[in-house]
Amino acid sequence: MISIQITKSTKPANKPDETALGFGQIFTDHWFRCDYQEGKGWHDARVEPYGELRLNPAAAVLHYAQEVFDGLKGFRGVDGKIRLFRPDMHVRRLNRSAERLCMPQLDPELALASIEKLVDIDRDWVPHNIGTAVYIRPTMVATEAFLGVRPAKSYTYFVILSPVGAYYSTGMAPVRLRVEERDVRAVEGGLGGAKAGANYAATLRAGERAKHDGFAQVLYLDGIHRRYLEEVGTMNIMVRIGDRIVTPPLGGTILAGVTRDSVLYLMRSWGMDVEERQISIDEVVEAHHQGALKEVWGTGTAAVISPVGELVYKDSALTIHNNATGELTQRLYDAIVRIQYGQAEAPAGWIVEV
Repeated sequence: MISIQITKSTKPANKPDETALGFGQIFTDHWFRCDYQEGKGWHDARVEPYGELRLNPAAAVLHYAQEVFDGLKGFRGVDGKIRLFRPDMHVRRLNRSAERLCMPQLDPELALASIEKLVDIDRDWVPHNIGTAVYIRPTMVATEAFLGVRPAKSYTYFVILSPVGAYYSTGMAPVRLRVEERDVRAVEGGLGGAKAGANYAATLRAGERAKHDGFAQVLYLDGIHRRYLEEVGTMNIMVRIGDRIVTPPLGGTILAGVTRDSVLYLMRSWGMDVEERQISIDEVVEAHHQGALKEVWGTGTAAVISPVGELVYKDSALTIHNNATGELTQRLYDAIVRIQYGQAEAPAGWIVEV
């Protein structure tokens, strides 16, 4: 039995307008915190009023980037029940990220309890409309004040909640991507498979350049050959060539997306031809020239499914599905959303009710 101390806020905030939520800008009344000390382990699990995280200026997270996080969502279904989507996979991924950065493992039972308890306490913040959710951000940071280069001996794990709308202001509209030829997101043996802040900082420059030039994001190529597809910004990428769906394999350079895994499961259960293999940008271009490139989409927790309407590579624009959302892309989005909001039966273990 996990013991969590509860201190309720005496000054609850006003709930936001659910039609104008945006993404990641509003936070709920409470947060979860738990501390770690070498030799003592994790201790003092608590939910308390949302506040500031106080750090010593010499805290290891500020100097050596020992920080990992994850992101999942809770949904208020059409029946009023609140559902978490595959939280166990997110907890396992958080622990894999922590292991890569030499950070302590969380007891999965504690991690799941921290999420469920916090969502339950702030359940009135979970918005009601289809397309909205409460975004859940579990995070671990190194807090030891020490300037030597080694793993820290103390950490804080915390969870915060944010009621959100669509990640992209355009919603499900197809996005325009530039194939990035200068920067790389990750290399084999690096942090590409970990959900670490340092991983995302490395993508900011290319993303900002692309947005300045009118693109929604960039499609990264591999860091060695600069040829094989990796990720789209913060999303996994999938392409449909003819009746075959291809997505890059997990091998340490891309994140093991929970939505990615869910989409692959659904397509295989529908009897579709799905491959997890390296796919080069040259193969994509050739498929487009032959008229075989039917659909391209990204998958991720924040946007769920994001159709790609145009790829720009070496100053050549590849228009995909007439810059409209493809049939399979729409089917996948609808299937995932219906499961999340309790409108369709979920595969075993996918949903946890709060």
